[in-house]
Amino acid sequence: METITIALLLLLAVIISGIVSRAIPLPLPRPLFQIALGSVIGLIADWRVTLDPEIFFLLFLPPLLFLDGWRIPREELFKDGETVIELALGLVVFTVVGMGLFIHWMIPSMPLAVAFALAAVVSPTDPIAVSAIAARVPIPDRMMHILEGESLLNDASGLVCLRFAIAAALTGTFSVHDAALNFLWVAFGGITVGTGLTWSVSRAKSWISHRLGEEGGAQILISLLIPFGAYLLAEHLHCSGILAAVAAGLTMGFVESTGELEATTRIRRNTVWDTIQFAANGVIFVLLGEQLPGILASAADTVRLTGHHQPWWLAIYVFAINLGLAALRFLWVWLSFRLTFFRSGKSRQTPNWRIVAAMSFAGVRGAITLAGVLTLPLTMSDGSIFPARDLAIFLAMGVIIVSLIAASLGLPLVLQGLEMPTEDSHVAEIDAARIAAAEAAIAAVERTQHDMADGRSDADLYVAVAARIMESYRARIETRRGSTADGDRGRQMEMIERDLRLAAVRAERMQLFRLVRQRKLGSEPARKLIRELDLMEARYTA
Repeated sequence: METITIALLLLLAVIISGIVSRAIPLPLPRPLFQIALGSVIGLIADWRVTLDPEIFFLLFLPPLLFLDGWRIPREELFKDGETVIELALGLVVFTVVGMGLFIHWMIPSMPLAVAFALAAVVSPTDPIAVSAIAARVPIPDRMMHILEGESLLNDASGLVCLRFAIAAALTGTFSVHDAALNFLWVAFGGITVGTGLTWSVSRAKSWISHRLGEEGGAQILISLLIPFGAYLLAEHLHCSGILAAVAAGLTMGFVESTGELEATTRIRRNTVWDTIQFAANGVIFVLLGEQLPGILASAADTVRLTGHHQPWWLAIYVFAINLGLAALRFLWVWLSFRLTFFRSGKSRQTPNWRIVAAMSFAGVRGAITLAGVLTLPLTMSDGSIFPARDLAIFLAMGVIIVSLIAASLGLPLVLQGLEMPTEDSHVAEIDAARIAAAEAAIAAVERTQHDMADGRSDADLYVAVAARIMESYRARIETRRGSTADGDRGRQMEMIERDLRLAAVRAERMQLFRLVRQRKLGSEPARKLIRELDLMEARYTA
């Protein structure tokens, strides 16, 4: 009963944090409000949520990473694939080595292996936190795609580094050869599991639907189970469950391009996934805030692990680690951009420092860092206490919060007035797709009309209805095949028509509700009519 109550209170906190973030006119992302609200809950409530890292990973990360992989623009990801790989792999290793040595130098009482473990924990950026920042800060599309791709892939490299750092701390030994082989198995094994499972399930689902019909609820449940299945199977094979979930999402985007699902199922599934994303993202940061009071309460004891007695030393260490992370990221991004220019034959061109700074500020830490640091073992192999565990947890928590605040405040300043390279607006691509779709629709209407009217005495009725439908498609084609001026005027007319239709739909719906209140329309027919209007409004507001 207590567990259910806590879960419901966490969901309520997510709702309240959303209301507060909209009510307070500050350019801060919602996760900061959720962390603050979680801290308030941790202070006034007499219960504590004990975070089991394995359960935390299993409940939250597979569905969220699966959804990010599913919805990320694949063409944009592959277009900047080299840059993404350089950030997701090279930057993580560079950060682990550089920050591990820096942390051990700054805090000599922290063993080198533990310092590397902390560096591995704070090295990966978080896709959930990056998306939350983008909701308030207008990040350019291409930069956002690179950040999303990086954060989706660097979790595995960071957590593999963490695994080896913990093993080195427990055994006192480390093998570069074994680490490299294990990384290849973890990475490629996870990708193979996620891709193979998703493709197999999708083929089986399609085969069953073709023979027995489609059941919408089952289709939605299958999409919910795929990320968990991929994660659990990969972990069972000692591969990366996180990469398996990401690969499953990317594969889902490819297999769904067949368009076999019914429209109503697709709409309902999108709604379910949007709700899961909203709730899970919020609960993660509320939980993070709920842990803060307990961690701060032990700050006096934690700081003694560093050889100091004043708690403000912990704040200095947190800011120093964040500055170190930003400096290493700035350097690596600059080198990565220089390498990109060199490969494209522009060796004399230098990267814009503001773009590099924006990429550095956007390196936000979040749920991966929180869950990763909690996986540090409590004891060593001989039963003694794992060294500096509480200190590592405190510093990781501080890095998460400071990185969120820094990105929220720094990104708008860096991006303000920044002239980015012109990005493809996809207008021509969309127009060509609409023309092709309209031509296919006209052909289908003609063919279906002939089949339906064949041998009927009222065939002229079918011809008239078909002509009316095809006329609307021909108007769409003419609008988009004209000159640029005609196309712009046609799109402006479509916007005007959209606004007028929305006004009409909303007026229809209000009148229906009025009739229901006056007992002139029953609830069942009202529900059917309102659903029709809701779908029509969703079409024009999408």
